[in-house]
Amino acid sequence: MNRKITAVLAKLLVISLCWSTPVSRAQEQTPAKTQAESIDKSTNAYRLDFTINELEDGKKINARQYSINLNANDGNSIKIGTRVPVEAKQGEFQYIDVGTSIWSRVKERDNGLALEVRAEISNFAIPDQASRSSSMPLLRQMQINASTVTIPGRPTVVGSVDDPNSKRQFQLEVTVTRLK
Repeated sequence: MNRKITAVLAKLLVISLCWSTPVSRAQEQTPAKTQAESIDKSTNAYRLDFTINELEDGKKINARQYSINLNANDGNSIKIGTRVPVEAKQGEFQYIDVGTSIWSRVKERDNGLALEVRAEISNFAIPDQASRSSSMPLLRQMQINASTVTIPGRPTVVGSVDDPNSKRQFQLEVTVTRLK
């Protein structure tokens, strides 16, 4: 009789283990799948269109445009320009970057999109310095570091600077568009 009870208990134990293993595997996989799906659904892609406007006496005289695509919460950058050798000591050269560099990030918020931008624009103060070999070039530099809330599809001026040597002003404008 004892053997029969032991055999029945052993069979019940094996059956219960067989039933519980697939259930626990399914429970383990479900949260991971749900988490991956929620990440995919919550990540939106955006296109950022940057315009650097140059104004003189309030009239636009020049504009440069740059674009970049990025995912929400990721930071991306654009960099275009020239690496210029500068002789720091006799026979020793260092390189400086001259041109445009823009870094940006978009974060989704309840009240809109939080936009962070770091822009640096530099050029030669004397235009023909770019073609001449000069150990000490004179450079102009403009830098805008800004954060603001923006509305998709609307241009937003994130920063504006005056040129101290002229009546010119430079504006950095960004339009954020959600990609589908």
